[in-house]
Amino acid sequence: MESSFATIDWVVFGLYFAVLLVSSVLLSQTKIENSRDYFVGGNAVPMWAVAISVLATTQSAATFLGGPEYAYKHDLTFLGFYLSAFLGVLFVAKVLIPRFYAINAVTVYELLETRYGVSAKKNAGIMFLVGRLFASGARLYIGALAISMILFMDIEAAHVALAIVILVVGALAYTYFGGVKSVIYSDIIQAVTYISAALVVLFYLYSSLNADFSTIIATLYDDNKLKVFNFSWDFSSANNFNVWGLLSGWFLLNIAAYGLDQDMTQRVLSCKDKKEGEGAIVISVLMTIPVVMIFLFIGLLLYLFYNHPEFSSITGGVEQQFAGEKITILMYYILHEMPEGLRGLVTVGAIAAALSSTNSVLGAMSSVAIEDLYKPWKEARSSVSAYHFVKAARVGVLVFAVLLAVMAMVSYYWQRYSEVSLLSFALGVMAFAYSGLLGVYFSAIFTKRGSEKTVLYALIGGFVTVLFLQPYILGSMLDYNLGFAWQIVIGTVVSFMIMQLGATAKKEERS
Repeated sequence: MESSFATIDWVVFGLYFAVLLVSSVLLSQTKIENSRDYFVGGNAVPMWAVAISVLATTQSAATFLGGPEYAYKHDLTFLGFYLSAFLGVLFVAKVLIPRFYAINAVTVYELLETRYGVSAKKNAGIMFLVGRLFASGARLYIGALAISMILFMDIEAAHVALAIVILVVGALAYTYFGGVKSVIYSDIIQAVTYISAALVVLFYLYSSLNADFSTIIATLYDDNKLKVFNFSWDFSSANNFNVWGLLSGWFLLNIAAYGLDQDMTQRVLSCKDKKEGEGAIVISVLMTIPVVMIFLFIGLLLYLFYNHPEFSSITGGVEQQFAGEKITILMYYILHEMPEGLRGLVTVGAIAAALSSTNSVLGAMSSVAIEDLYKPWKEARSSVSAYHFVKAARVGVLVFAVLLAVMAMVSYYWQRYSEVSLLSFALGVMAFAYSGLLGVYFSAIFTKRGSEKTVLYALIGGFVTVLFLQPYILGSMLDYNLGFAWQIVIGTVVSFMIMQLGATAKKEERS
């Protein structure tokens, strides 16, 4: 039976928010004189702090719950995604980051301005903002849904809305005053919190199994749950993490996520120079791998707990439902098995994972809106002080906080009243945008072709191509679902080819 929050759980919950309050006040004391200080910390943030912040940003509430779910249903092949990520960040570190630092960039889309012109930067920035609004709004909804289930034992609209407000206010507490420097140091707190919560779940679950370590490993091996590499040639969505997909589509996705998405790259641009930026992003992925392994091992132990009665005395399996909503196996375990006190700790772990991704996206979206769109427009019309753009940046953070909260509630209602899953679409929107961005940047870096016009067409072409390849469009026509890794490969190729139709660019990248 599900059990509600006990007094000790509320104490843990309260202590966590006390830490948030005190740390947000302390971290917001940083001196900010201009928008560069606000958005990239004046290029004075230590490499180690940036690396942990990037780690925290990649681990959302969806990862907190989704990692165990994947291992529970499948095996360890999800680890391959992070091996692919390591190859992707090597490309970003050696090819993209030096170019960003060479032009003293605040946003990654400034590189397109030096190559193709102002409108290229604006179009890429708009593509990012639209995609990130959908993707992060849906991600916020996932975190809020989980928190509502645990805190209030339901998913009523009012309680989900309150959970959204909790997350947004927590994110604003760090982002609004202190900018990216405050966000980076707060991410360290969030990372320690959710990793600690995951370790507690792992050890509690391990101790609750009636089996020793060697028996657990032998059983998992016999059930084919320890497979790390998948060499199948199946291109369908059922085998997203085969080796061929990891070396192609997922590799491209990771280049885009770590190098072309302002949400992630903003932190790297806050280092003092390109050498530290390169080191921070590589170290972050190396740190991410053991963290992901914790979540995957939780999933494997949950598999044994619910599918091997000899280890747990649980019979009859589980029905992963809550109030008509499909839930992950970790959420089911939290609701039914976690004792008092630990439920509170796991809740703050989920909140920390959600906050670490929400606070970062507020600063990233505001940086693109102000630096790439508003600042050029304003400076062309009047002379204003540098601090004017700091105030504008804070307004931008507030605006995007509201928009993300609205998008999260739209996701809530869409899930209930539409046959089309907005959640599935929204979580992939950034990847739709990635295809266009990858084609444009590959053209900018490796060829002399393209123009301001073709940048716009290429961004749209990549997005539309991936959209057309979705199961609910092409899949319904051909009765075959093309795996996502291959969708992004095709989308990138289409975008790149569109760029090649443009005349040789007149504007060369500054060295």
